Amino acid sequence: MHSEYQHLIDLSDYPVAWWKKVVELGEEIKNDPARFAHECSGKVMATLFYEPSTRTQMSFQTAMIRLGGQIIGFDNPANSSVAKGETIKDTTKIVSNYADVLVIRHPVAGAAKAASLTADCSVINAGDGGHLHPTQTLTDLLTLKIEKKTLSGLTVGMCGDLINGRTVHSLCKALSMFPDNKFVFISTPELRMPAYIKDIIKANGSSYEEVDTLEEAIGKLDVLYMTRIQQERFASEEDYLAQKNTYVLDKKKMQLAKQDMIVMHPLPRVDEITVEVDDDPRAKYFTQAKYGVFVRMALILTILKENKPSETLKGKVYSGVCCDNPRCITNHEHYLPKSFRHSGDHTLLECEYCDERKLI
Repeated sequence: MHSEYQHLIDLSDYPVAWWKKVVELGEEIKNDPARFAHECSGKVMATLFYEPSTRTQMSFQTAMIRLGGQIIGFDNPANSSVAKGETIKDTTKIVSNYADVLVIRHPVAGAAKAASLTADCSVINAGDGGHLHPTQTLTDLLTLKIEKKTLSGLTVGMCGDLINGRTVHSLCKALSMFPDNKFVFISTPELRMPAYIKDIIKANGSSYEEVDTLEEAIGKLDVLYMTRIQQERFASEEDYLAQKNTYVLDKKKMQLAKQDMIVMHPLPRVDEITVEVDDDPRAKYFTQAKYGVFVRMALILTILKENKPSETLKGKVYSGVCCDNPRCITNHEHYLPKSFRHSGDHTLLECEYCDERKLI
């Protein structure tokens, strides 16, 4: 299935050269923002945020305003027709009549893909459940390019909630495409990185190891990417409390790290990085959030100027086959075509919306 508009749902839909182009444009904008002040005059961006956000929503809005464009949208679905039971299809169909580009954040995996099937404008995925967050990845790549001067040959530690962390999923997929990157996954057994991400890393020629403690890993890292334990992704408060406070980065642990290691975090933090770490010059998470505006300006410009048709669904609908993931959009919006692609052998299918695998 094809769309006549260009979308960004998953970075892996584009070649690495395209990512580099967006990141390099982001760096150009950072160095001379005034040059781009009127690039989107007369354009409108709609932000549909079905779950809370500070950085992603405001940085997208700031990006469009700084490009000379205007914004519409909602940041609380209770204040829209979603509260009356309106589907993603109908909401995006209507709102895309009013906008040139639509930015969607949703708690359910595959929601942005679903929106792209019927929207009459470009769609950008601003995070879909615990699945993907491609614009955070572009922010992270710009941060690494500026702060580490390279996207290759890095040892990157990912710490915390790796099973639900859409930011680490997207970043692992992206960094594994660059030469000689290694990953160290620091988590409890319950929060381990999903198998499909580890398979992608191996398929791309990168390596990873899994450890239980931050202390045993931090000394060999070039980059430490901290994440919060995400209460909203747990089935119960009891499950959340069992994992909370497992990993806390403090001044003492920072003393074990290299002098040129940088600390990144997609934010918000809760208590996984102590406030005392903020004063360490290696702490880059607030700078990282600032870079998000520049790279989102670059992305909006690229999507609107290129406007190349996107391929939305590449797989096949199998009669009677449904996704087993209860958090997949196809199990919430039942009109959607349940499309799967083959993963590995012909008995393994992968949902095109959420990447969940199932045997047939």
